Amino acid sequence: MGGTASPILPGATLGVLGGGQLGRMFALAARARGYRIHIFSPEYDAPAGQVADLEIVGEYEDVHHMREFARGVSVVTYEFENVPSLAAETTAQLVPVRPGGHVLHVAQHRLREKTFLRDHGFPVTPFRRVTSLDELRAAADALGLPAVLKTAGFGYDGKGQVKLSRAADLAPVWERFAGAEAVFEAFVQFEKELSVIASRGVNGECAAFPVFENAHANHILDLTFAPAAIAPKVAGEARALAIGILEQLDVTGLLTVEMFLTTDGRLLVNELAPRPHNSGHLTIDACVTSQFEQQLRAICGLPPGSTELHRPAAMANLLGDLWSGGEPRWTAALGDPLVKLHLYGKAQPRRGRKMGHLTATGATVEEAVARVTRARQLLCEPRLPGL
Repeated sequence: MGGTASPILPGATLGVLGGGQLGRMFALAARARGYRIHIFSPEYDAPAGQVADLEIVGEYEDVHHMREFARGVSVVTYEFENVPSLAAETTAQLVPVRPGGHVLHVAQHRLREKTFLRDHGFPVTPFRRVTSLDELRAAADALGLPAVLKTAGFGYDGKGQVKLSRAADLAPVWERFAGAEAVFEAFVQFEKELSVIASRGVNGECAAFPVFENAHANHILDLTFAPAAIAPKVAGEARALAIGILEQLDVTGLLTVEMFLTTDGRLLVNELAPRPHNSGHLTIDACVTSQFEQQLRAICGLPPGSTELHRPAAMANLLGDLWSGGEPRWTAALGDPLVKLHLYGKAQPRRGRKMGHLTATGATVEEAVARVTRARQLLCEPRLPGL
């Protein structure tokens, strides 16, 4: 919902659809600035619910509960984009939803997302819609192998996608997709994975954070640092791309644009997320304004905060795997005074589950990366006898 509107000022109550860690960190940022927070989540004692003023537990398709939730808040946002469209439509009848339901409609479906980007002139990997084995074979003939086949419906952390290396892979992989609509993407030789988080306010004013460089392990973000090790010209192009997409999508709120920097120096847009992002967590400790405060400012009609980076910084994810040998050694990791710990309040560590993150700053990016990497290693190093 764009256009001019009266700002939503501290003291108001903000609604969040979703109870995960992104909602938790948004709630903490909002409460620090005098707002109240209501969370709507399908599960009780969710990470965001633990720090909210009110946690409403229900199903997103429950129209009665959604209306009750909407009546108690001044604006609604979300912390993940797999919210059913019915939830956004129901709440939008009573209160502004930012970003709007039209943004959700595009971002939660890979095929709609790729098509939107291509049709509006944004650079994307060559792709084809696939609904049958014959179409899959035709796409492979047209775009070549290796390639990636993804479910058209939204996935995250590598879910719903399979690499295709040779023609013999096509039939067995398609059988696994069980006839689901899919997107065939040409394989891209890329040098780096980048992300830009940008905001757009109610009045259309945009602001972009520095470009983040990302490293993944098993399709899950492992490490992020800023500023990215790229030429200033490329950084400027990346930020301009993100703002262009914000404007074309008419986003009010936050948008994360994940990109590839190819080996021949081109930027290709990979995915969009209309919310805060794992790669932006270092902004809490390293930027004048965190991504969560910026989300708050954008949806409440307040001017954007400075996105300036105080110092080079790096963030390392903490997955449930770190708990396999018992409780991690928090004291050891925090022996470095420039390392910050953030935990998400999740009771059960599981393999691959995001439990928290560490952030470190340094005089250089290399120093920050070395510091946060060493701190994470210390979490699991065996204790010396007698200690």
